[in-house]
Amino acid sequence: MKKSENLQSSQYAVSMTDEGGMVLHLQGEMGASNAARLIEELNTIIKEREPSSLTVDLKEVSYLDDFGVLVLMELRNGMIDRGQFSLENAGGEIEKTLSILHFADLGKRISLGKRKDRQKVLVRLGEAAIRHARDVKNLISFVGSVLMELIHVLVHPRSLRRDDTILAMQNTGVDALPIVGLISFLMGLIMAFMSSAQLQQFGANIYVASLVGLAMVRELGPLMTGIIVAGRSGSAFASEIGTMRISDEIDALFTMGFSPTRFLVIPKMAATVIVLPLLTLFSDLFAIMGGLLVGVFMLHLTASGYITQTIKTLYLFDIFWGFLKSGVFAMLITWIGCLRGFQVRGGAASVGAATTSAVVSSIFMIVVANSIFAVIYHYWG
Repeated sequence: MKKSENLQSSQYAVSMTDEGGMVLHLQGEMGASNAARLIEELNTIIKEREPSSLTVDLKEVSYLDDFGVLVLMELRNGMIDRGQFSLENAGGEIEKTLSILHFADLGKRISLGKRKDRQKVLVRLGEAAIRHARDVKNLISFVGSVLMELIHVLVHPRSLRRDDTILAMQNTGVDALPIVGLISFLMGLIMAFMSSAQLQQFGANIYVASLVGLAMVRELGPLMTGIIVAGRSGSAFASEIGTMRISDEIDALFTMGFSPTRFLVIPKMAATVIVLPLLTLFSDLFAIMGGLLVGVFMLHLTASGYITQTIKTLYLFDIFWGFLKSGVFAMLITWIGCLRGFQVRGGAASVGAATTSAVVSSIFMIVVANSIFAVIYHYWG
């Protein structure tokens, strides 16, 4: 018999059966004061004797709390790969404690050779299909709601919340100008630097201006600006509406007779559609400035010659094409960001997941839309 060290310690006795099993008789109190000692000592005994089964007798246990249940859980986990584990004579308050803490399901581990019962593949496939179908239904419903509210705002311009629209324009456009300008300037500089290494071999340094201008105005300007805005504003739209969703502010808008789509989505969409083409124009200008820097200081071109070549290369349609793409990207960013916000269910973790999904989905849709525009431009041209 293992003697207790204080009044709150537990005593235990160990006996072996003829079949190689172990019976552990516990006595006294099992709590925070002796849980660590019991785990260490009993695990050592199990490792030394390697029983084929373990039976724990709780008949003489006078007190059991969550720390005592932790001892029993560790004993059970220690026998997963060795043999059977069972409890005996757990009555009264002891049985009640085990039931409250769900000991039968608590902390079970799975060995490599044993796996949980898994649902059949077709069942999981069906559940995934139903879930995606529900998402598509919500997506179509949200598109219809946005279109209806857009028509309503066009017919009744005063219904547009101007203060919210101006604030969204500031957050989406003005605040994004520094990062858009910096990245575009560096992109123009890099493109000019890399292309000059090849064009110099043919004495075609002047065409660096054409390459930078066309690449930025037609493709990279709208694309990179859209990606930056998706990362900044698309995530902000999703987190703002998602937070309102879990705090029941969306339901409060319904109760007060407001349309959440008109109240929250339309001002953001109007602001993004207005400022994203302007940000794209600034992106083009900063990229051309980056290429100009390389052309003047590395290729020994004159500033007037570089600018003249850029103007000769670009047509008004190229600028219009970039504006059109930016407007489509703006609608996609707002639509996806707000949709993910409205889809939030649960707590703060779902807001973070919706924010991440909004950014990833927006960037994916921007790239897809840009690819479609590239094909249209090719066959149109």
